[in-house]
Amino acid sequence: MPTALITGISGQDGSYLAELLLEQGYRVVGVTRDSARAQMVLQGTGAAAVELYEVQSGDSDTLARVLATIGPDEVYDLAGMSSVGASWADPIASARANALGSALLLEQVRRVRPQARVFQASSCEIFAPLDTALDEYAPERPSSPYGVAKMYARHLVRIYREAFGMFVACGILFNHESPRRGPDFVTRKITRTAARIALGMETELRLGDLELRRDWGFAGDYVRAMWLTLQQSQPDDYVIGTGRAHSVAQFCELAFAIVGLDWREFVTSDQRLFRHGDARLRLANPERARQRLGWVPIVDFAGLVQLMVEADLAAVRDDGMDDGGLYLTR
Repeated sequence: MPTALITGISGQDGSYLAELLLEQGYRVVGVTRDSARAQMVLQGTGAAAVELYEVQSGDSDTLARVLATIGPDEVYDLAGMSSVGASWADPIASARANALGSALLLEQVRRVRPQARVFQASSCEIFAPLDTALDEYAPERPSSPYGVAKMYARHLVRIYREAFGMFVACGILFNHESPRRGPDFVTRKITRTAARIALGMETELRLGDLELRRDWGFAGDYVRAMWLTLQQSQPDDYVIGTGRAHSVAQFCELAFAIVGLDWREFVTSDQRLFRHGDARLRLANPERARQRLGWVPIVDFAGLVQLMVEADLAAVRDDGMDDGGLYLTR
């Protein structure tokens, strides 16, 4: 039975990945800063069988002991601050979590378990804001503290791969969402508010730039790409995305249509919510992943929006709340 270690286990990606690996027959171990909270989150998914170890940020000694104790065959580096907006509010915390956190993990794996295969979750935010589809060779020019931290981690992956011969791979993930996405992200903000408006609990939704276009996919599909990345004969970097972009306005239109409403009657674009440096377009060219990994997304854009709206409708109907607060935001 192979053993996998996942950091950021209670986040969106961590919980979906844990479910996938358990289905594949893995022993799955999660690293978290709060094991009680993580256990509560995972109980609501198909990943309740995950073993949990509590490791605080920057605690290299405890992390090393965990690696030595469990001897993982695969390590998935999914922990960190995943909100671009939050990185502007606290760029130092973003650097610690997304750059130094990955450095600490890579170094402890090198020292304790160098034969393990490592996946590092990168982001399309490392790239320059270009009006074209972006592949693994797209120019890098991040426009946020989050993007800068992720660029550092991506290059560290390359260095450890080349200098130490480790199997370290990087997934450059474009926007991926799900009902487990944190409520402070625009997609979840849209679906949750649409549900609440439909049920008479709210009357309006204020957003930033409605014309921004993003390559949105389903997180459950993207974790399958993570796993496939570590099943290859050689480590490499892969852009993971759908290859199709939609605007925030289109997301709103679909979400409100599902609850029988015209989004234009409820959604307002507020200049105060526009974010500095936001790219007009983020579009993936996932051809390498398709050819080498055999990966294609299963859930399309409309299906993703429907999944999220229906989950939020059910949550609001059940108790007037949603579960977004239980999840981290990766």
